[in-house]
Order: sequence, then structure tokens, then C-alpha cells
Amino acid sequence: MSTEQITVPGAPSPSGETAARPGPRPGPRAGTHTGRRRSSLTTRRAFAFYVFAGPWVLGFLALTAFPLGYALWLSLTNSDGLSNNSRFVGLANYREVLTDPETMSSLARTGVFTAITVPLTLAAGLLLAVLVNQPIRARGLFRTLLYLPAVVPPVGAALTFKLIFDRDSGAANGFLDALNIDGISWLMDPYARWVLITLTLWGAGNAMIVSLAGLQDVPKELYEAARIDGANTWQTFTRITLPLLSPVLFFQVITGIIAAVQSFLPLLISLDPTPRGVTSVPEGNYLFMIHVFAQYFANGRYGYASAMLWVLFLIIIVITFLVFKLSKGAVFYAVDPEPDKPSRPRTLGGK
Repeated sequence: MSTEQITVPGAPSPSGETAARPGPRPGPRAGTHTGRRRSSLTTRRAFAFYVFAGPWVLGFLALTAFPLGYALWLSLTNSDGLSNNSRFVGLANYREVLTDPETMSSLARTGVFTAITVPLTLAAGLLLAVLVNQPIRARGLFRTLLYLPAVVPPVGAALTFKLIFDRDSGAANGFLDALNIDGISWLMDPYARWVLITLTLWGAGNAMIVSLAGLQDVPKELYEAARIDGANTWQTFTRITLPLLSPVLFFQVITGIIAAVQSFLPLLISLDPTPRGVTSVPEGNYLFMIHVFAQYFANGRYGYASAMLWVLFLIIIVITFLVFKLSKGAVFYAVDPEPDKPSRPRTLGGK
């Protein structure tokens, strides 16, 4: 065999032509089957997602989105909830809400009630959390007993307080009678407001549990270091406990305000066994949500009451925004420092 007959694939031949490289034989496309498997897996995952999320989405649309939209439409009409003769009135209901003296006074009472109960509940929950966080005997039992009132449904708690502070057969007046003191009309002005505040504080076990969870996340090493440095109990509490617990307290302030402005318990503890309507609620306990209830079911003004609820919703948003703004510099979040960014090498005379 002569050397002229030997050719290397890809090398030029004596005639100047390049010899073809032997390539793989055409076969079935492997990428096609892989793409089909990926597409099938994506389809199954999407199907599983919609199957599990579908009930929640339907519930949200039927029980949240639609009622909100319908209430917004009602607030723009003079609907009475019974007849089909309602007509569109635009923003007239909202103007009436902002100019009605009774509505504004009920809103002011709600603001005072919120300003009293939220700090007291927060302080009571924090105090109880600090007490039950101490290494004492039967600590778990004390925690359970203090938390039990928060488990009682609000309706049951309100009716229980109504029985305790009843004018004729209540346990509170029974105790006063044993001391030869005349009974008090606890569920009438001016005492009804303080009964309501007491009822709110009775459920401070919920705030206690949240604060206790935050206390148990505070590193023990900080307390030991403060003790070595000579810090007393008050300094340790104000310089270590409160700053590290501030996110938890901030969360409770926000949720407490939202719950307080929507309080509906005065209606339950103020009405007679045979209710004469919301007009029997003492003036001190005639809060905003009671006025909304009166407009809905006593006066039949569905459009006006819906406008009141939307105004309350906007007020809650504004208050939450202000609390977030005012909390800057007072809430300390335990966030790990970001790693130092690698610096670019600088040349001589460079910037």
C-alpha cells in the first residue's frame, strides 16, 4: 500500500479536498424524550398545585372577595337590605359618616378604649410572662392557669362577666353585700366601661404566651455578661430584655389595635336577658362597631353601615402605617450582619 492512499480524517487530500470525518449514525433523538418527560412532570405538578390550592381560592373568592366587593357596592347605595328599590347615591354615605355627630362620638369612644386597653394588655402580658419565666416550682401549671382565660370563647367570657356583675344576682354585688356595702349597677354608666376594660384584661394570657416565647429566645449569655458587669435587674430588663423583645411587642401593638377598634363585646355584656335592642347599651360602651350593628339591624341602613365599615378599614390602615413609621428606631431586629463585600484592588493613583 502506498502512502498516497492513506488519508487522515479532516486532513487535506493531495487534490486539495478535505476528507470527511466519520460522524455518528443517525438514531432516535434523546432530547425529544427528555423534553417530553419534563413537560409531563411540569403538567403533573401544576395539576397537583391547582387541586390543593383550588378549595382555598374558591373559598377566598366566595367568602372574602365577593363580600368585600358587595359591601363596597352597598356603601354607594341607599340599600335597606330588604327591598330592591335601592339607588346609587355615590359618596353621600361617606360624607354622612364624616359629619354625623353620633358616629364621630362612637369613633372617639373606640379610640379612648383602644388607647387604654392595648397598653394595659401589653403590660399585663409582659409582666405575667416575666413572672412565669422564672425558675419556680409548678411553672407549667401557672402558665396553663394564666392562659386558660384566653382559650375561653369571647361570647362565653362576655356572658360570664354579665352574670358576675349583674345588679341583682351577680357575684360582685354578693361580695359587697357580705361587707354591708350597697350593690352597684356595674353594667350601667359610669361603671360599664370599666367592666369592659376588665374583661379585656382578663384575656391577657394570649399576650403572655407571645411575650413568653420572645423571652425564651433571648440568649442567656447576655444576662450572664450583664451580671458580671454589675448590672442590676432593672438595667438588665431595660437594656437587654426590652430591646430584644421589641419586635414581639410591636407585633402585639399592631394586632391589639386592630382587635380593639373592632371590639363587639359591649353589646354582649350590656344587653338585658330580653334585649330591647342596641339602644340599651350604656353610652360609655357604645363603641363604633355597636353603632354599625345598630345601623344594620335596628335602622335597616345597609348602605350607610357598609360605608362606616369601609371608613373603619381605612382608619385601621392609616393607624398601622403611622405605628410603623413611629416605630423606627424603637424596634430592634436581630439580623446577622452582611458579609463584607470584596473590595476591588486599587492601583497607585486610582480612585
